[in-house]
Amino acid sequence: MKVKIIHFISLFLLLLVTGVFWGTWFTLTRSLGEFSAAEFIHIGKVIIANVAVPMSIIMPLCILFMFLSMLFYSEKKSSGFYLNVIALALIIITLLVTLLILVPIDNQIKQWAATVIPANWEYLRTRWDFYHTVRTFTSLASFACFALSIIKYKKEIKR
Repeated sequence: MKVKIIHFISLFLLLLVTGVFWGTWFTLTRSLGEFSAAEFIHIGKVIIANVAVPMSIIMPLCILFMFLSMLFYSEKKSSGFYLNVIALALIIITLLVTLLILVPIDNQIKQWAATVIPANWEYLRTRWDFYHTVRTFTSLASFACFALSIIKYKKEIKR
């Protein structure tokens, strides 16, 4: 029963993390080139303000519970276990892309004003766009692998 609860919490937290990235990519990132510098700065600041604190709590909890899920996975030499490991690795890659590439760009955007835009703002927007896409798809792949590991877990327990 404890493992099922850990799986559920992990899957729920991973759904929240992936949903934030997918929603932003699906609704905003694909259209970044359509926004003026002032719009980009305004939207960027609003999104950063909305997600910075909640994601700084949800994402580490997600990784912790995914790690616990892997730790308590009963069949360590099964395909389900390896899917769990891959899912954990992918979400850690997602976190690293966020912290090492995207957060520093976000910190720059927070300092910008529509009246004083850095000369390289389009380059930074393109870089943010690319790495946000990478982060979105690593989190989606993590979700898929983790969900499959849970499905496999149920089948492996019944054997």
